[in-house]
Amino acid sequence: MTRRVVITGYGTVSCLGSDVETLWNNIKASKSGIKKVEFEGYEGINSKIGGYVEGFFPENYFDKKELGKYDKFVQYAYAASKQALDQSKLTIGDFDANRFGVFIGSGIGGIDTVLENHKTLLEKGPRKVSPFMVPMMISNMAVGIISIKTGFKGTSFAPVSACATGNHAIGEAFLNIRHGYSDAILAGGAEAPINPLAYSGFSRMQAMSTNNVFPTAASRPFDKNRDGFVMSEGAGILLLEEYEHAKNRGATILGEIIGYGSTIDAFHITSPDFQGAFRAMNLAIEMAKINPADVDYINAHGTSTPEGDKSETKAIKSVFGDHAYNLKVSSTKSMTGHLFGAAGGVEGIITIKSILENIAPPTINYEHFDEECDLDYVPNHSVECEINYAISNGFGFGGHNAVLVFKKFSI
Repeated sequence: MTRRVVITGYGTVSCLGSDVETLWNNIKASKSGIKKVEFEGYEGINSKIGGYVEGFFPENYFDKKELGKYDKFVQYAYAASKQALDQSKLTIGDFDANRFGVFIGSGIGGIDTVLENHKTLLEKGPRKVSPFMVPMMISNMAVGIISIKTGFKGTSFAPVSACATGNHAIGEAFLNIRHGYSDAILAGGAEAPINPLAYSGFSRMQAMSTNNVFPTAASRPFDKNRDGFVMSEGAGILLLEEYEHAKNRGATILGEIIGYGSTIDAFHITSPDFQGAFRAMNLAIEMAKINPADVDYINAHGTSTPEGDKSETKAIKSVFGDHAYNLKVSSTKSMTGHLFGAAGGVEGIITIKSILENIAPPTINYEHFDEECDLDYVPNHSVECEINYAISNGFGFGGHNAVLVFKKFSI
């Protein structure tokens, strides 16, 4: 017998706010968090815009001694996890620590730490490289630090699957609880990739928007004039919990996960094959034991790249047939930018809020119709509508696909 998996807490750090309610209110208001990147080192780089975090105060979560040992992605991950735990009202005695885990991934991990220490190596020599460099940079360290701070001792790991990372973390945590191996898991992703090297690499791929004059208009998923994604940073973490465990301790239940599909394209390292996304969505819907026509809303991967948005649209139409034109489909990356490994966590939270409030978030900056992207992308303004079942898509370089199905909670 499989067990029900519910959400009892969530937390975030993002360019649209360092808590869930601020993020959600900005999403509903169609506000963009994208700004000019005015730091040093970006001279000669084509893209100079990003969704960088402001108004985050790490000293609210760490003492000064700790801050010198934790890369930003770890800081974001723990802050979002602490918010989720606080909301869940977990207390000592509520749980068996051996059955509580942490599944938090990062696409890049502590890249800033690597760059800072490489500069130190070149300028000052190997004896000046930080002894904390390795534990600061490795992608599993968010999981390690959160486990130390929470005391969670159950199954824990850090998936890495590029921009599908967050969805994979949540999906695998869902399965782990569903099949009885854990009672609760903190799951999602964290990322702090904004630096000249990452910008240079993605700009050389011609993957990033170069609309530097109008930053808030740069991320325009599904719009005919889209010219690439906008890089962002932050974290999104959900506390997943087995239903009976949550009910027995009187937890407030925010939503339920009922399906997960994971595939790989086996096609190309950067160009998507719509069939991989098609299969992942089908698998998630089959696991959820619903019909495609039951789905009301899709939080699309929708990165604002010419090929990616076209491929995702084709996959949605292949899965849903005529119902694809009845769906609300939006890309909230139009407002948050692309958080890479953290995208699935942040967008999972947005999807849950959509279900809770029966509001489909918008795709902002949608101005020009594209014949190959012809669905209802909730252009420019959020829409009130009944949402009982919703999908969140996450796709990554290498052909990784991870799809989640969320459901409005009912006893």
